[in-house]
Amino acid sequence: MVLAVVVGAGSGAGSVVFRWCIQTFTRLFSGHADYAAAPGTSNPHVPWLGPYFVLLAPVAGGLMYGPLVNRFAKEARGHGVPEVMLAVAQRGGRISPKVAVVKTLASALTIGSGGSVGREGPIVQIGSALGSTLGRMSKVTEGRLKLLVACGAAGGIAATFNAPLAGVFFAMELILGTFSAEAFGATVLASVTASVIGRAAFGNAVFLHLPDFHIDHLAQYGLIALLGVVAAVVGVGFSRFLYLIEDACDWVWRGPEWLRPAVGGLALGLVLLALPEMYGVGYPVLQKATQGGYAVGFLLLLLVGKMLATSLTIGIGGSGGVFAPSLFIGAMLGSAYGTGVHHLLPQSAGAVGAYALIGMGAVFAGAARAPITAVVILFELTGEYSIILPLMLAIVLATAASRLLAHDTIYTLKLRRRGIDLEGPARGAWIGGQRVSAVMDPLPSPLPASTTLADAADLLRLSGHGALPVIDGSGAYVGVVTAQAVAEALAEQPDAAPSLVGQLAELPTPVQADQPLALALHALLSAAGTGVPVLDPDNGKPVGWLSHQNALRAVHTAA
Repeated sequence: MVLAVVVGAGSGAGSVVFRWCIQTFTRLFSGHADYAAAPGTSNPHVPWLGPYFVLLAPVAGGLMYGPLVNRFAKEARGHGVPEVMLAVAQRGGRISPKVAVVKTLASALTIGSGGSVGREGPIVQIGSALGSTLGRMSKVTEGRLKLLVACGAAGGIAATFNAPLAGVFFAMELILGTFSAEAFGATVLASVTASVIGRAAFGNAVFLHLPDFHIDHLAQYGLIALLGVVAAVVGVGFSRFLYLIEDACDWVWRGPEWLRPAVGGLALGLVLLALPEMYGVGYPVLQKATQGGYAVGFLLLLLVGKMLATSLTIGIGGSGGVFAPSLFIGAMLGSAYGTGVHHLLPQSAGAVGAYALIGMGAVFAGAARAPITAVVILFELTGEYSIILPLMLAIVLATAASRLLAHDTIYTLKLRRRGIDLEGPARGAWIGGQRVSAVMDPLPSPLPASTTLADAADLLRLSGHGALPVIDGSGAYVGVVTAQAVAEALAEQPDAAPSLVGQLAELPTPVQADQPLALALHALLSAAGTGVPVLDPDNGKPVGWLSHQNALRAVHTAA
Protein backbone atom coordinates (compact mmCIF):
# COMPACT_ATOMS: atom_id res chain seq x y z
CA MET A 1 0.00 0.00 0.00
CA VAL A 2 2.80 2.39 0.88
CA LEU A 3 4.67 1.59 -2.32
CA ALA A 4 1.48 2.08 -4.37
CA VAL A 5 1.02 5.56 -2.87
CA VAL A 6 4.67 6.43 -3.56
CA VAL A 7 4.38 5.23 -7.16
CA GLY A 8 1.17 7.22 -7.57
CA ALA A 9 2.88 10.33 -6.25
CA GLY A 10 5.80 9.78 -8.62
CA SER A 11 3.46 9.29 -11.57
CA GLY A 12 1.51 12.42 -10.67
CA ALA A 13 4.70 14.46 -10.40
CA GLY A 14 5.96 12.91 -13.63
CA SER A 15 2.73 13.92 -15.35
CA VAL A 16 3.14 17.52 -14.18
CA VAL A 17 6.74 17.62 -15.46
CA PHE A 18 5.72 15.97 -18.74
CA ARG A 19 2.88 18.45 -19.36
CA TRP A 20 5.23 21.34 -18.56
CA CYS A 21 7.78 19.98 -21.05
CA ILE A 22 5.12 19.70 -23.76
CA GLN A 23 3.96 23.27 -23.20
CA THR A 24 7.54 24.57 -23.14
CA PHE A 25 8.56 22.83 -26.37
CA THR A 26 5.28 23.77 -28.07
CA ARG A 27 5.93 27.44 -27.32
CA LEU A 28 9.52 27.04 -28.45
CA PHE A 29 8.70 25.44 -31.80
CA SER A 30 5.37 27.13 -32.65
CA GLY A 31 5.24 30.27 -30.54
CA HIS A 32 1.80 29.29 -29.22
CA ALA A 33 0.54 27.47 -26.13
CA ASP A 34 -1.29 25.07 -28.48
CA TYR A 35 -0.89 25.70 -32.19
CA ALA A 36 -3.97 23.59 -33.00
CA ALA A 37 -6.05 26.37 -31.41
CA ALA A 38 -4.71 28.87 -33.99
CA PRO A 39 -3.97 26.75 -37.07
CA GLY A 40 -2.37 28.47 -40.03
CA THR A 41 -0.99 31.43 -38.10
CA SER A 42 2.67 32.38 -38.11
CA ASN A 43 5.23 31.73 -35.40
CA PRO A 44 5.98 35.01 -33.58
CA HIS A 45 9.57 33.84 -33.09
CA VAL A 46 10.08 33.74 -36.88
CA PRO A 47 7.22 35.83 -38.33
CA TRP A 48 8.95 36.15 -41.69
CA LEU A 49 8.35 32.44 -42.32
CA GLY A 50 4.58 32.82 -41.97
CA PRO A 51 2.73 29.47 -41.73
CA TYR A 52 5.64 27.75 -43.50
CA PHE A 53 7.51 27.35 -40.22
CA VAL A 54 5.63 24.04 -39.79
CA LEU A 55 7.88 22.60 -42.50
CA LEU A 56 10.92 23.10 -40.28
CA ALA A 57 9.52 22.48 -36.77
CA PRO A 58 9.32 18.66 -37.10
CA VAL A 59 12.81 18.59 -38.62
CA ALA A 60 14.27 20.57 -35.72
CA GLY A 61 12.45 18.40 -33.20
CA GLY A 62 13.62 15.22 -34.94
CA LEU A 63 17.25 16.39 -34.79
CA MET A 64 16.86 16.64 -31.02
CA TYR A 65 14.91 13.52 -30.05
CA GLY A 66 16.25 11.18 -32.74
CA PRO A 67 19.79 10.89 -31.34
CA LEU A 68 18.42 10.92 -27.77
CA VAL A 69 16.21 7.86 -28.30
CA ASN A 70 18.73 6.00 -30.47
CA ARG A 71 21.56 6.47 -27.97
CA PHE A 72 19.90 5.99 -24.58
CA ALA A 73 16.58 4.08 -24.81
CA LYS A 74 15.36 2.66 -28.13
CA GLU A 75 12.23 1.35 -26.39
CA ALA A 76 11.12 4.98 -25.92
CA ARG A 77 10.30 5.14 -29.63
CA GLY A 78 6.66 4.65 -30.62
CA HIS A 79 3.54 4.74 -28.51
CA GLY A 80 4.81 3.04 -25.35
CA VAL A 81 1.89 0.95 -24.10
CA PRO A 82 2.88 -2.28 -25.96
CA GLU A 83 6.32 -2.15 -24.31
CA VAL A 84 4.72 -1.94 -20.86
CA MET A 85 2.35 -4.81 -21.70
CA LEU A 86 5.35 -6.90 -22.79
CA ALA A 87 7.30 -6.05 -19.64
CA VAL A 88 4.42 -7.28 -17.47
CA ALA A 89 3.59 -10.37 -19.54
CA GLN A 90 7.06 -11.75 -20.26
CA ARG A 91 9.75 -9.73 -18.48
CA GLY A 92 8.62 -9.88 -14.89
CA GLY A 93 7.72 -6.18 -14.81
CA ARG A 94 11.31 -5.03 -15.36
CA ILE A 95 11.63 -1.69 -17.19
CA SER A 96 14.82 0.32 -17.43
CA PRO A 97 14.76 3.53 -15.34
CA LYS A 98 16.28 5.38 -18.30
CA VAL A 99 12.95 5.04 -20.09
CA ALA A 100 11.22 7.53 -17.76
CA VAL A 101 13.67 10.33 -18.55
CA VAL A 102 14.14 9.61 -22.25
CA LYS A 103 10.41 9.10 -22.87
CA THR A 104 9.58 12.39 -21.15
CA LEU A 105 11.98 14.40 -23.29
CA ALA A 106 11.43 12.52 -26.56
CA SER A 107 7.64 12.61 -26.41
CA ALA A 108 7.53 16.25 -25.33
CA LEU A 109 9.86 17.17 -28.20
CA THR A 110 7.78 15.12 -30.65
CA ILE A 111 4.48 16.72 -29.64
CA GLY A 112 5.94 20.20 -29.21
CA SER A 113 7.48 20.16 -32.69
CA GLY A 114 4.22 19.15 -34.35
CA GLY A 115 4.04 15.38 -33.96
CA SER A 116 0.38 14.37 -34.14
CA VAL A 117 0.39 11.93 -31.23
CA GLY A 118 -1.05 11.73 -27.72
CA ARG A 119 0.44 12.09 -24.28
CA GLU A 120 -1.18 9.06 -22.60
CA GLY A 121 1.18 6.43 -24.05
CA PRO A 122 4.28 8.27 -22.87
CA ILE A 123 2.95 8.93 -19.36
CA VAL A 124 1.94 5.26 -19.04
CA GLN A 125 5.49 4.23 -19.93
CA ILE A 126 6.97 6.92 -17.67
CA GLY A 127 4.82 5.94 -14.67
CA SER A 128 5.42 2.23 -15.28
CA ALA A 129 9.19 2.76 -15.41
CA LEU A 130 8.99 4.60 -12.08
CA GLY A 131 6.96 1.76 -10.55
CA SER A 132 9.36 -0.87 -11.87
CA THR A 133 12.41 1.01 -10.58
CA LEU A 134 10.93 1.52 -7.11
CA GLY A 135 9.84 -2.12 -6.94
CA ARG A 136 13.31 -3.43 -7.78
CA MET A 137 14.93 -1.04 -5.31
CA SER A 138 12.52 -2.36 -2.64
CA LYS A 139 13.24 -5.97 -3.68
CA VAL A 140 9.56 -6.94 -3.93
CA THR A 141 8.43 -10.23 -5.43
CA GLU A 142 7.82 -10.48 -9.17
CA GLY A 143 4.05 -10.43 -8.71
CA ARG A 144 4.24 -7.25 -6.65
CA LEU A 145 6.68 -5.73 -9.17
CA LYS A 146 4.16 -6.22 -11.97
CA LEU A 147 1.50 -4.66 -9.77
CA LEU A 148 3.68 -1.61 -9.12
CA VAL A 149 4.17 -1.25 -12.89
CA ALA A 150 0.38 -1.22 -13.25
CA CYS A 151 0.15 1.34 -10.42
CA GLY A 152 2.50 3.60 -12.37
CA ALA A 153 0.34 3.27 -15.47
CA ALA A 154 -2.84 3.96 -13.50
CA GLY A 155 -1.33 7.02 -11.86
CA GLY A 156 -0.12 8.40 -15.17
CA ILE A 157 -3.52 8.11 -16.84
CA ALA A 158 -5.31 9.47 -13.77
CA ALA A 159 -3.13 12.57 -13.46
CA THR A 160 -2.94 13.30 -17.19
CA PHE A 161 -6.68 13.11 -17.90
CA ASN A 162 -8.06 13.89 -14.42
CA ALA A 163 -9.69 10.45 -14.62
CA PRO A 164 -8.83 8.33 -11.55
CA LEU A 165 -11.29 5.51 -12.29
CA ALA A 166 -10.16 5.29 -15.90
CA GLY A 167 -6.57 4.97 -14.71
CA VAL A 168 -7.50 1.99 -12.55
CA PHE A 169 -9.37 0.16 -15.29
CA PHE A 170 -6.75 1.00 -17.93
CA ALA A 171 -4.10 -0.61 -15.74
CA MET A 172 -6.12 -3.74 -15.02
CA GLU A 173 -7.73 -4.20 -18.43
CA LEU A 174 -4.74 -3.46 -20.66
CA ILE A 175 -1.57 -3.70 -18.57
CA LEU A 176 -2.30 -6.53 -16.12
CA GLY A 177 -5.00 -8.20 -18.19
CA THR A 178 -6.69 -9.44 -15.03
CA PHE A 179 -8.90 -8.23 -12.18
CA SER A 180 -8.32 -8.96 -8.49
CA ALA A 181 -9.06 -7.31 -5.18
CA GLU A 182 -5.35 -6.69 -4.51
CA ALA A 183 -4.75 -5.17 -7.93
CA PHE A 184 -7.84 -3.00 -7.63
CA GLY A 185 -6.87 -1.73 -4.19
CA ALA A 186 -3.27 -0.95 -5.13
CA THR A 187 -4.11 0.78 -8.41
CA VAL A 188 -6.85 2.82 -6.72
CA LEU A 189 -4.36 4.10 -4.15
CA ALA A 190 -1.88 5.03 -6.88
CA SER A 191 -4.58 6.58 -9.04
CA VAL A 192 -6.08 8.68 -6.26
CA THR A 193 -2.67 9.93 -5.16
CA ALA A 194 -1.72 10.88 -8.72
CA SER A 195 -5.11 12.53 -9.28
CA VAL A 196 -4.71 14.73 -6.21
CA ILE A 197 -1.36 15.94 -7.52
CA GLY A 198 -2.72 16.36 -11.04
CA ARG A 199 -5.74 18.35 -9.88
CA ALA A 200 -3.55 20.58 -7.73
CA ALA A 201 -1.50 21.40 -10.84
CA PHE A 202 -4.11 21.41 -13.63
CA GLY A 203 -7.41 22.08 -11.85
CA ASN A 204 -10.57 20.00 -11.68
CA ALA A 205 -12.38 21.07 -14.85
CA VAL A 206 -13.95 18.46 -17.13
CA PHE A 207 -12.19 17.78 -20.40
CA LEU A 208 -15.15 18.45 -22.73
CA HIS A 209 -18.31 20.51 -22.39
CA LEU A 210 -21.22 18.93 -24.23
CA PRO A 211 -24.82 19.97 -24.73
CA ASP A 212 -27.54 18.17 -22.80
CA PHE A 213 -28.38 14.84 -24.34
CA HIS A 214 -31.51 12.81 -23.80
CA ILE A 215 -32.89 9.73 -25.50
CA ASP A 216 -36.31 10.88 -26.64
CA HIS A 217 -36.91 8.31 -29.38
CA LEU A 218 -36.10 4.62 -29.55
CA ALA A 219 -34.79 5.26 -33.06
CA GLN A 220 -31.79 6.99 -31.48
CA TYR A 221 -30.60 3.68 -30.05
CA GLY A 222 -30.63 2.22 -33.55
CA LEU A 223 -28.60 5.16 -34.86
CA ILE A 224 -26.13 4.80 -32.00
CA ALA A 225 -25.80 1.04 -32.55
CA LEU A 226 -24.96 1.65 -36.21
CA LEU A 227 -22.37 4.25 -35.19
CA GLY A 228 -20.77 1.66 -32.89
CA VAL A 229 -20.33 -0.79 -35.77
CA VAL A 230 -18.98 1.90 -38.11
CA ALA A 231 -16.59 3.05 -35.37
CA ALA A 232 -15.24 -0.50 -35.05
CA VAL A 233 -14.40 -0.52 -38.75
CA VAL A 234 -12.68 2.86 -38.42
CA GLY A 235 -10.79 1.77 -35.29
CA VAL A 236 -9.49 -1.41 -36.90
CA GLY A 237 -8.71 0.53 -40.06
CA PHE A 238 -6.67 3.03 -38.04
CA SER A 239 -4.66 0.17 -36.52
CA ARG A 240 -3.88 -1.32 -39.92
CA PHE A 241 -3.12 2.05 -41.54
CA LEU A 242 -0.75 2.96 -38.70
CA TYR A 243 1.45 -0.07 -39.32
CA LEU A 244 1.10 0.17 -43.09
CA ILE A 245 2.67 3.64 -42.97
CA GLU A 246 5.32 2.40 -40.52
CA ASP A 247 6.21 -0.41 -42.95
CA ALA A 248 6.42 2.11 -45.78
CA CYS A 249 8.78 4.30 -43.72
CA ASP A 250 10.93 1.28 -42.90
CA TRP A 251 11.08 0.36 -46.59
CA VAL A 252 12.00 3.87 -47.73
CA TRP A 253 14.58 4.76 -45.09
CA ARG A 254 18.11 3.44 -45.55
CA GLY A 255 20.08 5.91 -43.43
CA PRO A 256 21.06 5.94 -39.75
CA GLU A 257 18.17 5.64 -37.31
CA TRP A 258 19.11 8.74 -35.34
CA LEU A 259 18.60 10.87 -38.47
CA ARG A 260 15.31 9.28 -39.51
CA PRO A 261 12.97 11.57 -37.46
CA ALA A 262 14.57 14.72 -38.88
CA VAL A 263 14.42 13.64 -42.52
CA GLY A 264 10.93 12.17 -42.07
CA GLY A 265 9.95 15.44 -40.41
CA LEU A 266 9.91 17.04 -43.86
CA ALA A 267 7.04 14.76 -44.90
CA LEU A 268 5.22 15.47 -41.64
CA GLY A 269 5.76 19.20 -42.20
CA LEU A 270 4.03 18.99 -45.58
CA VAL A 271 1.00 17.37 -43.90
CA LEU A 272 0.96 20.11 -41.25
CA LEU A 273 1.23 22.81 -43.91
CA ALA A 274 -1.79 21.41 -45.74
CA LEU A 275 -3.74 20.71 -42.54
CA PRO A 276 -2.31 22.69 -39.58
CA GLU A 277 -5.07 21.37 -37.29
CA MET A 278 -2.96 18.20 -37.04
CA TYR A 279 -0.22 19.98 -35.05
CA GLY A 280 0.30 18.27 -31.69
CA VAL A 281 -2.40 16.44 -29.75
CA GLY A 282 -5.23 18.55 -31.22
CA TYR A 283 -7.62 18.92 -28.29
CA PRO A 284 -8.88 22.39 -29.38
CA VAL A 285 -9.90 20.94 -32.75
CA LEU A 286 -11.60 18.03 -31.01
CA GLN A 287 -13.53 20.39 -28.74
CA LYS A 288 -14.68 22.51 -31.68
CA ALA A 289 -15.84 19.41 -33.56
CA THR A 290 -18.01 18.31 -30.61
CA GLN A 291 -19.65 21.75 -30.69
CA GLY A 292 -20.59 21.40 -34.37
CA GLY A 293 -17.98 23.89 -35.58
CA TYR A 294 -17.05 22.07 -38.80
CA ALA A 295 -18.88 20.96 -41.94
CA VAL A 296 -19.20 17.24 -42.65
CA GLY A 297 -16.68 17.29 -45.50
CA PHE A 298 -14.03 18.98 -43.37
CA LEU A 299 -14.70 16.61 -40.48
CA LEU A 300 -13.97 13.64 -42.75
CA LEU A 301 -10.84 15.40 -44.01
CA LEU A 302 -9.70 15.87 -40.41
CA LEU A 303 -10.38 12.19 -39.72
CA VAL A 304 -8.21 11.03 -42.61
CA GLY A 305 -5.62 13.70 -41.86
CA LYS A 306 -5.26 12.54 -38.27
CA MET A 307 -4.75 8.95 -39.36
CA LEU A 308 -2.03 10.04 -41.78
CA ALA A 309 -0.33 12.51 -39.44
CA THR A 310 -0.27 10.11 -36.46
CA SER A 311 0.91 7.18 -38.56
CA LEU A 312 3.62 9.30 -40.14
CA THR A 313 4.78 10.63 -36.76
CA ILE A 314 5.14 7.08 -35.41
CA GLY A 315 6.58 5.77 -38.68
CA ILE A 316 9.45 8.28 -38.80
CA GLY A 317 10.48 7.35 -35.27
CA GLY A 318 8.45 9.80 -33.18
CA SER A 319 7.45 9.12 -29.59
CA GLY A 320 3.83 9.50 -28.50
CA GLY A 321 0.57 7.73 -27.81
CA VAL A 322 -2.26 6.56 -30.06
CA PHE A 323 -5.04 6.85 -27.47
CA ALA A 324 -5.64 10.58 -27.97
CA PRO A 325 -5.53 10.24 -31.79
CA SER A 326 -8.15 7.49 -31.58
CA LEU A 327 -10.35 9.85 -29.53
CA PHE A 328 -9.78 12.58 -32.13
CA ILE A 329 -10.67 10.25 -35.01
CA GLY A 330 -13.77 9.08 -33.13
CA ALA A 331 -14.87 12.66 -32.49
CA MET A 332 -14.58 13.54 -36.18
CA LEU A 333 -16.46 10.38 -37.16
CA GLY A 334 -19.18 10.93 -34.54
CA SER A 335 -19.61 14.61 -35.41
CA ALA A 336 -19.89 13.86 -39.13
CA TYR A 337 -22.31 11.02 -38.43
CA GLY A 338 -24.35 13.12 -36.00
CA THR A 339 -24.56 16.03 -38.45
CA GLY A 340 -25.71 13.69 -41.19
CA VAL A 341 -28.45 11.98 -39.18
CA HIS A 342 -29.54 15.35 -37.77
CA HIS A 343 -30.25 16.55 -41.30
CA LEU A 344 -32.06 13.33 -42.17
CA LEU A 345 -34.02 13.00 -38.91
CA PRO A 346 -34.07 16.44 -37.28
CA GLN A 347 -36.84 15.55 -34.85
CA SER A 348 -35.32 12.38 -33.41
CA ALA A 349 -31.56 12.40 -34.01
CA GLY A 350 -30.52 14.35 -30.89
CA ALA A 351 -27.47 16.58 -30.27
CA VAL A 352 -24.49 16.32 -32.62
CA GLY A 353 -22.02 16.66 -29.72
CA ALA A 354 -23.36 13.49 -28.13
CA TYR A 355 -22.57 11.49 -31.26
CA ALA A 356 -19.05 12.94 -31.16
CA LEU A 357 -18.54 11.65 -27.63
CA ILE A 358 -19.97 8.23 -28.50
CA GLY A 359 -17.72 8.07 -31.56
CA MET A 360 -14.68 8.83 -29.38
CA GLY A 361 -15.37 5.92 -27.06
CA ALA A 362 -16.40 3.52 -29.81
CA VAL A 363 -13.35 4.11 -32.03
CA PHE A 364 -11.00 3.65 -29.07
CA ALA A 365 -12.87 0.47 -28.10
CA GLY A 366 -12.62 -0.78 -31.67
CA ALA A 367 -8.89 -0.07 -31.83
CA ALA A 368 -7.80 -1.11 -28.31
CA ARG A 369 -10.64 -3.48 -27.39
CA ALA A 370 -10.84 -2.15 -23.85
CA PRO A 371 -14.58 -1.50 -23.36
CA ILE A 372 -14.55 -0.85 -19.61
CA THR A 373 -11.77 1.72 -19.93
CA ALA A 374 -13.55 3.35 -22.87
CA VAL A 375 -16.82 3.77 -20.98
CA VAL A 376 -15.23 5.02 -17.78
CA ILE A 377 -12.75 7.43 -19.32
CA LEU A 378 -15.33 9.08 -21.59
CA PHE A 379 -17.67 9.52 -18.65
CA GLU A 380 -14.88 11.05 -16.53
CA LEU A 381 -13.58 13.26 -19.33
CA THR A 382 -16.98 14.86 -19.78
CA GLY A 383 -18.85 14.39 -16.51
CA GLU A 384 -21.96 13.74 -18.65
CA TYR A 385 -23.92 10.86 -17.10
CA SER A 386 -27.01 11.27 -19.28
CA ILE A 387 -25.13 9.72 -22.19
CA ILE A 388 -23.92 6.61 -20.36
CA LEU A 389 -26.52 4.16 -21.76
CA PRO A 390 -26.03 4.93 -25.46
CA LEU A 391 -22.27 5.16 -24.85
CA MET A 392 -22.21 1.66 -23.36
CA LEU A 393 -24.29 0.30 -26.24
CA ALA A 394 -21.97 1.73 -28.91
CA ILE A 395 -18.78 0.66 -27.13
CA VAL A 396 -19.93 -2.93 -26.59
CA LEU A 397 -20.98 -3.25 -30.24
CA ALA A 398 -17.70 -1.68 -31.38
CA THR A 399 -15.72 -4.14 -29.27
CA ALA A 400 -17.69 -7.13 -30.55
CA ALA A 401 -17.40 -6.02 -34.18
CA SER A 402 -13.68 -5.39 -33.72
CA ARG A 403 -13.19 -8.97 -32.52
CA LEU A 404 -14.85 -10.23 -35.69
CA LEU A 405 -12.71 -8.01 -37.91
CA ALA A 406 -9.26 -8.51 -36.38
CA HIS A 407 -7.43 -10.79 -33.97
CA ASP A 408 -5.07 -8.14 -32.59
CA THR A 409 -5.60 -4.70 -31.07
CA ILE A 410 -3.67 -1.56 -31.94
CA TYR A 411 -1.32 -2.41 -29.06
CA THR A 412 -0.80 -6.16 -29.50
CA LEU A 413 -0.41 -5.86 -33.28
CA LYS A 414 2.84 -3.95 -32.78
CA LEU A 415 4.23 -6.82 -30.71
CA ARG A 416 2.98 -9.57 -33.02
CA ARG A 417 4.69 -7.87 -35.94
CA ARG A 418 7.93 -8.33 -33.98
CA GLY A 419 7.15 -12.01 -33.51
CA ILE A 420 5.93 -11.60 -29.91
CA ASP A 421 2.72 -13.23 -28.72
CA LEU A 422 1.77 -12.05 -25.23
CA GLU A 423 -0.25 -15.23 -24.67
CA GLY A 424 2.41 -17.51 -26.14
CA PRO A 425 5.84 -18.61 -24.89
CA ALA A 426 8.41 -15.91 -24.28
CA ARG A 427 11.55 -16.06 -26.39
CA GLY A 428 14.26 -18.12 -24.72
CA ALA A 429 12.03 -19.06 -21.76
CA TRP A 430 12.66 -22.46 -20.15
CA ILE A 431 8.95 -23.18 -19.92
CA GLY A 432 6.32 -22.43 -22.52
CA GLY A 433 7.17 -23.90 -25.90
CA GLN A 434 6.46 -27.53 -25.00
CA ARG A 435 3.16 -29.18 -25.85
CA VAL A 436 0.86 -30.02 -22.96
CA SER A 437 0.75 -33.66 -24.06
CA ALA A 438 4.50 -33.91 -23.45
CA VAL A 439 4.35 -32.96 -19.78
CA MET A 440 0.89 -33.99 -18.53
CA ASP A 441 0.23 -36.81 -16.04
CA PRO A 442 -2.30 -39.64 -16.51
CA LEU A 443 -5.86 -38.63 -15.75
CA PRO A 444 -6.88 -39.30 -12.11
CA SER A 445 -9.92 -41.49 -11.59
CA PRO A 446 -12.97 -39.26 -12.18
CA LEU A 447 -15.72 -38.86 -9.60
CA PRO A 448 -19.27 -39.73 -10.66
CA ALA A 449 -21.59 -36.74 -10.34
CA SER A 450 -23.74 -38.80 -7.92
CA THR A 451 -20.90 -39.17 -5.37
CA THR A 452 -21.82 -37.84 -1.93
CA LEU A 453 -19.72 -35.09 -0.40
CA ALA A 454 -18.47 -37.31 2.42
CA ASP A 455 -17.23 -39.93 -0.04
CA ALA A 456 -15.75 -37.20 -2.26
CA ALA A 457 -13.81 -35.83 0.72
CA ASP A 458 -12.19 -39.23 1.30
CA LEU A 459 -11.37 -39.71 -2.38
CA LEU A 460 -9.87 -36.23 -2.71
CA ARG A 461 -7.76 -36.82 0.42
CA LEU A 462 -6.39 -40.08 -0.94
CA SER A 463 -5.85 -38.85 -4.49
CA GLY A 464 -3.01 -36.43 -3.74
CA HIS A 465 -4.72 -33.80 -5.93
CA GLY A 466 -6.54 -30.70 -4.79
CA ALA A 467 -9.17 -31.32 -7.46
CA LEU A 468 -10.65 -34.19 -9.49
CA PRO A 469 -12.62 -34.41 -12.75
CA VAL A 470 -16.35 -35.19 -12.56
CA ILE A 471 -18.39 -37.27 -15.03
CA ASP A 472 -22.15 -37.71 -15.34
CA GLY A 473 -24.13 -40.95 -15.57
CA SER A 474 -23.30 -41.39 -19.26
CA GLY A 475 -19.57 -40.87 -18.70
CA ALA A 476 -19.48 -37.35 -20.15
CA TYR A 477 -17.10 -34.84 -18.61
CA VAL A 478 -19.01 -32.17 -16.67
CA GLY A 479 -16.24 -30.26 -14.85
CA VAL A 480 -13.91 -30.32 -11.86
CA VAL A 481 -14.60 -30.40 -8.14
CA THR A 482 -12.01 -28.98 -5.74
CA ALA A 483 -11.22 -29.96 -2.17
CA GLN A 484 -11.93 -26.38 -1.13
CA ALA A 485 -15.44 -26.48 -2.61
CA VAL A 486 -16.22 -29.78 -0.87
CA ALA A 487 -14.86 -28.52 2.47
CA GLU A 488 -16.91 -25.33 2.24
CA ALA A 489 -20.09 -27.29 1.42
CA LEU A 490 -19.53 -29.69 4.34
CA ALA A 491 -19.21 -26.70 6.67
CA GLU A 492 -22.67 -25.41 5.74
CA GLN A 493 -25.93 -26.45 7.37
CA PRO A 494 -27.03 -29.85 5.97
CA ASP A 495 -30.43 -28.62 4.80
CA ALA A 496 -28.86 -25.76 2.80
CA ALA A 497 -25.68 -27.35 1.44
CA PRO A 498 -25.35 -29.34 -1.83
CA SER A 499 -25.32 -33.08 -1.23
CA LEU A 500 -23.71 -34.43 -4.42
CA VAL A 501 -20.43 -33.73 -6.22
CA GLY A 502 -22.24 -32.91 -9.45
CA GLN A 503 -23.75 -29.84 -7.79
CA LEU A 504 -20.27 -28.45 -7.07
CA ALA A 505 -18.56 -29.25 -10.37
CA GLU A 506 -17.29 -26.26 -12.35
CA LEU A 507 -15.82 -26.09 -15.84
CA PRO A 508 -12.33 -24.54 -15.78
CA THR A 509 -10.81 -22.81 -18.79
CA PRO A 510 -10.29 -25.67 -21.28
CA VAL A 511 -6.75 -26.97 -21.79
CA GLN A 512 -6.10 -29.12 -24.85
CA ALA A 513 -3.35 -31.68 -25.35
CA ASP A 514 -1.96 -29.99 -28.47
CA GLN A 515 -1.68 -26.52 -26.88
CA PRO A 516 1.66 -24.90 -26.09
CA LEU A 517 2.35 -25.04 -22.38
CA ALA A 518 2.53 -21.23 -22.23
CA LEU A 519 -1.17 -20.96 -23.14
CA ALA A 520 -2.15 -23.72 -20.72
CA LEU A 521 -0.34 -22.01 -17.85
CA HIS A 522 -2.86 -19.14 -17.96
CA ALA A 523 -5.68 -21.62 -17.33
CA LEU A 524 -3.67 -23.51 -14.71
CA LEU A 525 -2.81 -20.38 -12.72
CA SER A 526 -6.43 -19.19 -12.72
CA ALA A 527 -7.83 -22.61 -11.72
CA ALA A 528 -9.22 -23.04 -8.22
CA GLY A 529 -7.43 -26.35 -7.56
CA THR A 530 -3.89 -27.60 -8.03
CA GLY A 531 -4.48 -28.90 -11.54
CA VAL A 532 -6.78 -29.01 -14.55
CA PRO A 533 -7.90 -31.78 -16.91
CA VAL A 534 -6.30 -31.94 -20.35
CA LEU A 535 -8.86 -32.45 -23.10
CA ASP A 536 -8.61 -34.30 -26.38
CA PRO A 537 -8.82 -31.61 -29.11
CA ASP A 538 -11.05 -33.83 -31.27
CA ASN A 539 -13.77 -35.00 -28.89
CA GLY A 540 -13.29 -32.82 -25.79
CA LYS A 541 -12.87 -35.78 -23.40
CA PRO A 542 -10.29 -35.64 -20.58
CA VAL A 543 -7.10 -37.56 -21.47
CA GLY A 544 -4.61 -36.26 -18.91
CA TRP A 545 -3.93 -34.00 -15.96
CA LEU A 546 -1.82 -30.82 -15.85
CA SER A 547 -0.46 -29.55 -12.53
CA HIS A 548 2.12 -27.02 -11.41
CA GLN A 549 4.56 -29.90 -10.89
CA ASN A 550 4.10 -30.88 -14.55
CA ALA A 551 5.03 -27.37 -15.61
CA LEU A 552 8.20 -27.43 -13.49
CA ARG A 553 9.06 -30.85 -14.90
CA ALA A 554 9.16 -29.21 -18.32
CA VAL A 555 12.38 -27.45 -17.24
CA HIS A 556 14.20 -30.78 -17.54
CA THR A 557 12.64 -31.35 -20.95
CA ALA A 558 13.88 -27.95 -22.12
CA ALA A 559 17.35 -28.56 -20.67
